[in-house]
Amino acid sequence: MELIQSVLETAGFSVADLDGLAVTVGPGSFTGLRIGISTIKGLAHALGKPVVGVSTLEALARQCGQTPHLICPLLDARKGEVYAATYRFNEGQLIQKTGARAIIPEAVVADIKSPCLFIGTGARLYRQRIVTAAGSLAHFVPEGQNTIKASSVALLSMPRFEHNDTDEIGGLVPHYIRKSDAELNFGR
Repeated sequence: MELIQSVLETAGFSVADLDGLAVTVGPGSFTGLRIGISTIKGLAHALGKPVVGVSTLEALARQCGQTPHLICPLLDARKGEVYAATYRFNEGQLIQKTGARAIIPEAVVADIKSPCLFIGTGARLYRQRIVTAAGSLAHFVPEGQNTIKASSVALLSMPRFEHNDTDEIGGLVPHYIRKSDAELNFGR
């Protein structure tokens, strides 16, 4: 909350000046998603502002710009896996080609048959394994682009705000893809 306040003050705004709130809904860290979404839901409820949830992977893909290559955002999912999806720009629109999934990096690369731009923490962490599996088809963004940017989340959310395609606060939930260790161990 202090960081939100600091950013708003630096920009010369207060939280009351906001017209809407956007947040990534996953995939990602279980705790990070819960904290981020809960914070936005609380602010939206208290301020009576609309909210939009966007895919973390889509926001990362958006950061690649209008590349002709396939785009594959990868987030470290721990346990030797990544959260992955693929996207491609078509006439200026970012189109999702494969759905989000938790998978080992080599399995992601096995489906890639054309030049692909990899981005994200998983791309950085598993770069050598990706290069070994994909060879010259693998391309990577510069190091500073592997972290999701608020501007990418804003760019994805703006058309939804403009068309009143917002999310119900109560229905805004994390998209985890796989169960947490606590959920897996609960049944044992």
